[in-house]
Amino acid sequence: MALADTVQGILDRGVADGDVVGAVAKIVGPDGEICSGSAGTRSADSDVAMSSDTVCWIASMTKALTGTAAMQLVEQGMLSLDGPAAATLPLLDELDVLTGFDDSGAPVTRARNGDITLRQLLTHTAGMGYDIWSAELGQYQEATGTPGITECQKSTLSIPLLFDPGERWMYGTGIDYAGQMVETVSGMSLGEYFAENITGPLGMSDTAFRISDDMRSRLSAMHARIEDGSLVEMPFEIPQDPEMEMGGGGLYSTINDYCRFLAMMLSGGSLDGRQVVSADTHQQMVSNAMGDLRVTMLHTAIPPYSNDAEFFPGLEKSWGLTFQINEETAPTGRPAGGLMWAGLANSFFWIDLQNQVAGCYISQVVPFADARSYQLYEDIETATYDSL
Repeated sequence: MALADTVQGILDRGVADGDVVGAVAKIVGPDGEICSGSAGTRSADSDVAMSSDTVCWIASMTKALTGTAAMQLVEQGMLSLDGPAAATLPLLDELDVLTGFDDSGAPVTRARNGDITLRQLLTHTAGMGYDIWSAELGQYQEATGTPGITECQKSTLSIPLLFDPGERWMYGTGIDYAGQMVETVSGMSLGEYFAENITGPLGMSDTAFRISDDMRSRLSAMHARIEDGSLVEMPFEIPQDPEMEMGGGGLYSTINDYCRFLAMMLSGGSLDGRQVVSADTHQQMVSNAMGDLRVTMLHTAIPPYSNDAEFFPGLEKSWGLTFQINEETAPTGRPAGGLMWAGLANSFFWIDLQNQVAGCYISQVVPFADARSYQLYEDIETATYDSL
């Protein structure tokens, strides 16, 4: 069976079984699409078909673009990868480490040891976290009235660290600070910077922090899996007049657009004659940038929005600038050195430079690491390698 038929069959089965309301997938090489598929509808309350131009919240798949923006500016000498990041963003010098709470419930902190660097922000080793996977940060936010990161307010960036910079890996808001650094040195909003330097050159006209009228006409709803296993539409949207454009997770996009970005990474930093990053910068981005530190399990603190999450438990995984890297062959067939990451609404991508193939799967379902939606992605990746 041709890969296109297999991918379509996986998506059709997922919709029929109630794994997703709608989903899309695409496999690409450096020269363009290998195959794609879509199934289901954009909403549980609608009969409008899901399609490759459906606009979705891509959440933390935003991080790869923000990392690319930061690395462009490192390449130009406007940002330092390993110098104190506070030289660009003084707020970073104000962050202490959260050690607990006193008898009244007030947070207790201590002085931070060491400077925070852009490398640490991009590799999730600077000490930041997310309340979804840290009960301590959730307690801090509640005690201080600090908004969550998806409210896109700059006051969230004053939340203390969970550990000293460089001590270990913890998935968190580091790339939101990197986005603020991009804005500081470029003099543009993050969305403006993307449009001029990444999404514009790559022809990604449906990728933005703000949903245009045209994008909204093709927007997918968000869905939540409830106790009986079914999916219901839920109200959710990233603020459309934000104080801070969220470099860690604020973008809306389509699978067509995002696969343009993946094809650029497959091609060593350029696509269709438009160079986004140099070959040397590309090599830095796709290589382990965190030394001996390794990715670990994320234990949920807010089960409605995420299950416990780790891709391929038991396999060593490092982090590049900014992608997770599997240091061993993955069960899907992806070789060591492959890149990947995901978005909170169960969207996933991978990039395999060795075999020159990349893929993306997008659904709009919470909680993250939903076993039923994720299995569709893994089946599609496995089918791709079975076809090589």
